[in-house]
Amino acid sequence: MVRAFPVMASVTFVMPDLSFLVVAGLAAALGAIVQGSVGLGLGLVAAPVVTLLFPSLMPGAVLVAAAVLPLLTLVREASFADWRGLRWAFGGRIAGTPLGVWVVVAVPPHAIGIVVGGMVLAAVGVTVLPRGVRRSPRALVAAGVFSGATGTATSIGGPPLALLYQREHGPRIRATLAVFFTIGAVISLLTLAAVGQLPVRQVTAGLALTPFALAGFLVSAPLRRFLDNGRMRGGLLLITAASALVLIVRSLG
Repeated sequence: MVRAFPVMASVTFVMPDLSFLVVAGLAAALGAIVQGSVGLGLGLVAAPVVTLLFPSLMPGAVLVAAAVLPLLTLVREASFADWRGLRWAFGGRIAGTPLGVWVVVAVPPHAIGIVVGGMVLAAVGVTVLPRGVRRSPRALVAAGVFSGATGTATSIGGPPLALLYQREHGPRIRATLAVFFTIGAVISLLTLAAVGQLPVRQVTAGLALTPFALAGFLVSAPLRRFLDNGRMRGGLLLITAASALVLIVRSLG
């Protein structure tokens, strides 16, 4: 799976092998195409593949790529981000991240996916109702807590916040999620590292995935324009529901 090389006396550099680069790299590229257009998707596509074939590299490998990819969205659309709403969401994210670390250590992976997937599907069902869910400070904090826990434990933490912004236009959704993903992934990585749950091999694997994710983002422009033409909400709900189903199926497998 990985090839290790000693560097100095106490550090081991871990080089991902060709099979990881080809399979996980392709998954990261496809996920980046989706995320570049909708605002989330890298974890949806890449996390199940890496978990199934390279479980020792999760969740750090996908979190590293998830911290880097959104920066490209911010280069183009940072001015559209909902900075006021993000303050509330980040408060929840900080509170939810330690819960996610505890889940990684204490809860069986199959149970995590089934519970989280079911909750996301239920949330999708509620938000498609005519009145939906009002994007209040309380709802943003709750979404942040849920996202912090699930993002740290499974690398798929975007759906809770994405559902609250589903009625906004494309640039606002993508920019807001990009800020949240970048800072949130860094918080998760630092927390995992602090408790000894972030091996060097996961970081190295995540850095190896980053060029594939960047390539996928660069070819996402046609799909982004298509969705911005009045189709963004449908695409966002589809990707969110798909992420929940992927978690459930992955956990039952």
